[in-house]
Amino acid sequence: QVQLQESGPGLVKPSQTLSLTCTVSGASITTNNDYWTWIRQPPGKGLEWMGAIAYSGSTYYNPSLKSRTSISRDTSKNQFTLQLSSVTPEDTAVYYCARGVDCSQVANCEYDYWGQGTQVTVSS
Repeated sequence: QVQLQESGPGLVKPSQTLSLTCTVSGASITTNNDYWTWIRQPPGKGLEWMGAIAYSGSTYYNPSLKSRTSISRDTSKNQFTLQLSSVTPEDTAVYYCARGVDCSQVANCEYDYWGQGTQVTVSS
């Protein structure tokens, strides 16, 4: 059974960097053709694909967030991490990590396993 679990602070001040970690169990982040993905949902809005790190270690970002986003991984811990810099209240959202499979494009995958999501609020 594949499980993903997000962790990180629930409150971040404006202009600071948001950092979240996704811990994966039941699957390796370095095998198969999977894309380990960050997705967020602001209040009252739809899901937004933020970026992904492939099994190979290659990274891909939403162009609208690329200048502020970094995704990395720790293969020894089977974790991948999201960093979003210079946050504003508009970055307040529930943040999810998910496994993307059968991807026609890196931002167009089927997501078969999701974390439970973590609420991040940007406020002073």
